[in-house]
Amino acid sequence: MGMNRILTGIVMTLLLLTLPAAASDYTLGVFGNANEDDTINMQDVTYTELIILEYRDETELADAKYDDRINMQDVTQIELVILGKEKELTVLDSTDRTITVKTPVERVIPLHMRHAGTVCVLGADDRVVGVDSTVISRGRLFPELSTLQSIGTVRAPDLEQILMLNPDLVITFTNFPDPATLEDKIPGTIPVVRMDLSRVDSLPGEMAMLGYVLGSGDATAKYLAWYEGYVDTVKEKVADIADDDKVTVFMEREKKTGGDPLVRWAYASETGYTDLCTVAGGINIAEEQIEYHGDVEVEWVIDQNPEVITGLSYKGGYEVDDDTAMKTYHEEIKNLPGSENVMATRNDRVHIISGDFSIGAQLPIGIVTVAKWLYPDRFEDLDPDEIHEEFLTEFMQIEYNLDECGVFVYPAV
Repeated sequence: MGMNRILTGIVMTLLLLTLPAAASDYTLGVFGNANEDDTINMQDVTYTELIILEYRDETELADAKYDDRINMQDVTQIELVILGKEKELTVLDSTDRTITVKTPVERVIPLHMRHAGTVCVLGADDRVVGVDSTVISRGRLFPELSTLQSIGTVRAPDLEQILMLNPDLVITFTNFPDPATLEDKIPGTIPVVRMDLSRVDSLPGEMAMLGYVLGSGDATAKYLAWYEGYVDTVKEKVADIADDDKVTVFMEREKKTGGDPLVRWAYASETGYTDLCTVAGGINIAEEQIEYHGDVEVEWVIDQNPEVITGLSYKGGYEVDDDTAMKTYHEEIKNLPGSENVMATRNDRVHIISGDFSIGAQLPIGIVTVAKWLYPDRFEDLDPDEIHEEFLTEFMQIEYNLDECGVFVYPAV
């Protein structure tokens, strides 16, 4: 009887320890996150012990050692992760692949500026050993990384150079380059983690996972507080807008040279760019017309009569000080045949936004920018330039004068 009371007491204590704390909307994709919340802590130790005692059902992430068994070795691994002393870490990347990374990670190759910026934000830029053309061409944003060894482009990486640099980790997109041209061509000892880093719902979890891989706990927490602070503020400010009162938006991307100007490249859904509109409380008119993205006729846009038009351009950004190209794109939209009958044109609500700063770790800046375009009265207290300055100073650790350098929107806010 006495032993039963002791066991009952232990179990009750363990159960109390596993009560969920206030959590984010994502599950941290790191093996060892036994209770599948947004962090690894002593609750995961307790939860794993409960699984071993058969008081809890097994969870995938409880297998901290990733050996298809849940036992006290997993408890030990979790304790090491908490202390930052683990020798390897197994994670789920954004394609749900299971990747094991030897730690500490000391040599990193990000295959695109979006991933390079993330590494900088997490305070691991001193571990980058090679970069692609998008980083090399942006010396203002990456004053040190842009001088590193080139590994080609994200779509056609120089595998020979990557092997010579001997990275502990390569980071790239979920959909390119094709695994047949990257993972299948390099030794399995070089882990490749695929991350999108553009979607509002998934970006915090991606940042948190990479923060564990890089051992960037404090930097990760600081960034996530900044990210969630602005994103949650925008969501709260538009939460009470009825669907019938939401601003209608047409979202397009700048066309390449040539092609029919009366056919526009529209974004409908499932992209970081369309998330800017959705989180800001707008209704993307193309969402019911096409899937994902694709061509739509100007005549259809005119019939829909959107209140706002946004154009995505890569002709501005951190390295450009002349707004001529963005202005030309703006005028192209406003001068399309029949556009004078569209509310967005009549009311001067056509806006161009640079892809350089509105996707990736800078996503909150893009969201606030679009929110001010859609509902200026609701966002008088938020200044995108001030938020952008915070990002560059606090997270990129660079001096960049937004009053004198760069073209990020047109017309200027």
